[in-house]
Amino acid sequence: MQALLKTAKGVGHLELREVPEPQPRPDQVLIEVKAAGICGTDIHVKHDEFPYWPPVILGHEFAGEVVQVGSEVTGWQVGDRVVGEPHTLACGKCWLCRTGNIQVCPEKRSPGWGIDGAFARYLAYPPHLLHRIPEGLSFVEAALAEPTANIVTDMLERGKVEPEDFVVVLGPGPIGLIAAMAARAEGARAVMVVGTDADEALRLKTARAVGVEHVVNLQREDPVARCLELTGGRGADLVVECSGAAPAIASTVDYVRKLGRICAIGLTGKKPVQLDWDKFQTKVCTITFNMSTFYTSWDRALSMLALGKVNARAIITHEFPLQEWEAAFEAVENLSALKAVLVP
Repeated sequence: MQALLKTAKGVGHLELREVPEPQPRPDQVLIEVKAAGICGTDIHVKHDEFPYWPPVILGHEFAGEVVQVGSEVTGWQVGDRVVGEPHTLACGKCWLCRTGNIQVCPEKRSPGWGIDGAFARYLAYPPHLLHRIPEGLSFVEAALAEPTANIVTDMLERGKVEPEDFVVVLGPGPIGLIAAMAARAEGARAVMVVGTDADEALRLKTARAVGVEHVVNLQREDPVARCLELTGGRGADLVVECSGAAPAIASTVDYVRKLGRICAIGLTGKKPVQLDWDKFQTKVCTITFNMSTFYTSWDRALSMLALGKVNARAIITHEFPLQEWEAAFEAVENLSALKAVLVP
């Protein structure tokens, strides 16, 4: 089968190769991948800005169909439509695993960077990490389950959107726009999304199209002043940082109210960030750092997608065959695509 691999350490080294089809163990299922989204992590791996173990097939945001069931597997059958949590190889023995936090186990190796992933036709997978795709949700839409589950974990379960919150989202990429829609769905009174000139043509336009009340281009308007105006000088109840850009990260404290909450999601790609720490202390704000997903977030994310609370079709702007991966990555990196999905 053809697969997109990171073949060696360093910047670049992505290559479409013929590789053997995976042979599932008796305790695994074989999934035919129907759609797989390009994530910011894939871009970071391409640029040598995220851990990975080459040669490795990229891709962890996938949806597919079970085509083979191992002899030791129960509860799953050929034809099941599934998505999967990327928590493979968690040890099950450390204190993190024993307390139900397999997503941050030190031994975990997720598909797409630690072990072979979903930018291929087939993927062998442990069934305990699978979730069924609801009826009516397409494979392409279901490929958005993993980033949506991240927002459920990070912003809803940990950052805690409260009823009538004013929420500011920094960074109008796929994660930021999912966060904006999820915040409204969970009771926020209003959401403000902040971007730049580079985001104007597609990302900020999409934010307006999906109903975000306040869309601000920081190169044309002072977003902090707008936030304070809209909140009577108090500041945002919750600030969700999705850009990973150092200036945006440092600015979170300027938006948040005293005793407010900051939800950190965006990765910088190993770039240092300078913060005015005393200003954060003075705000007495709660900062929640996030990585990966809880088990509880997945069915909730799939429900939000199936009910249209998160508009997958607004986020997924491009579909490419696997053979056109270079055009897909370029579209994501030059911001002409919001979310690009590869169809093996």
